[in-house]
Amino acid sequence: MKITKIQIEKFSIPFTEPFQVAFGLITDSESWTVKVMTDEGVYGLGSAAPLGFVTGETMDTCYLVLKMLAEAMIGHDPMDIRGAHALMDGLIYGNGSAKCAIDTALYDIMGKKKGQPLYRLLGGTNPTVYNDITIGIDEPAKMRAEAEKHVRERGFRILKVKTGIDLQRDIEALTQIRQAIGEEVRIRVDANQGYDLETALMACKELESLGIEAMEQPLPWWDFDGAAELKRRNETTVALMLDESIHSPHDASRAAKLQCADYYNIKLMKCGGLYHGLQIADIAEGAGVSCMVGCMQENKISLTAGISLVAAKKAIIEADCDSFIFFPGDDDGIAGGFTREGGVFTLTEKPGLGIEADF
Repeated sequence: MKITKIQIEKFSIPFTEPFQVAFGLITDSESWTVKVMTDEGVYGLGSAAPLGFVTGETMDTCYLVLKMLAEAMIGHDPMDIRGAHALMDGLIYGNGSAKCAIDTALYDIMGKKKGQPLYRLLGGTNPTVYNDITIGIDEPAKMRAEAEKHVRERGFRILKVKTGIDLQRDIEALTQIRQAIGEEVRIRVDANQGYDLETALMACKELESLGIEAMEQPLPWWDFDGAAELKRRNETTVALMLDESIHSPHDASRAAKLQCADYYNIKLMKCGGLYHGLQIADIAEGAGVSCMVGCMQENKISLTAGISLVAAKKAIIEADCDSFIFFPGDDDGIAGGFTREGGVFTLTEKPGLGIEADF
């Protein structure tokens, strides 16, 4: 089997409302969808969702890289995913979301060729994944109302609350949320690099009193030493997670050696797709670290790949693959991949991603 052609199409859809995090405001979902075609008529789909302040890519630069990668992949065996990554890495450093699009499409082809849904291809047996939903930074009363809607109306039992701009306001919002939804709903927070070390230590104590399970990326992405010190000095039950610090298996190995965190957040757009995501999960398992698979402003193509990774790996025990829910109508219009009932996502049993191309 050989790759004969790769199409690249733009996917754009607005969020229902702008989404505030500590390092920026996200207003819509723009991504590139790729269709990798082969000489046997089997095709695979992938998606690239660049985010400048995370992946270092813009939509424009991502497109240029995708064009370069697409030309280089012509004639390549799509079943040779290791070789594909060697080829892509030899052409350009980084650019995780562009490489993720190619990677996901190749795994989609492999699943179709072998007649297996992606999660089974990767080693999973259970298609059910329990997912959280994210609350952006806003006035505490609005965040409380959003939490109540997600729990009471949408049926979610795990919340991820964005923090990191002002600790006092963060705690006020979390206090109101906890009072509104009760003690049974799980909560974790994501500071998106917004705290320094001492503020993060204070935050852990406040979060513990509110029954918050975990705090994600409180310190700058580059501060591995600070993360290790924070973990050593954290005497609370609040688990510590790295996100923007973990782009590659090398980052995961470094974090494991320094004992920087209790969790790693694997994002396919950061690490370049499933191939490296699997490696990060294995490194984490060997180090006794758990994982979550997260997302950015993505559609169901890459989200299905991410949820499949959750279902496949023992070390991955949490899922934060909710971006499509913030589109108008709580959907992105892409059929297949998985179904959702509240926070319970169930992957399809169709081969590959289980998503049909409409272009």
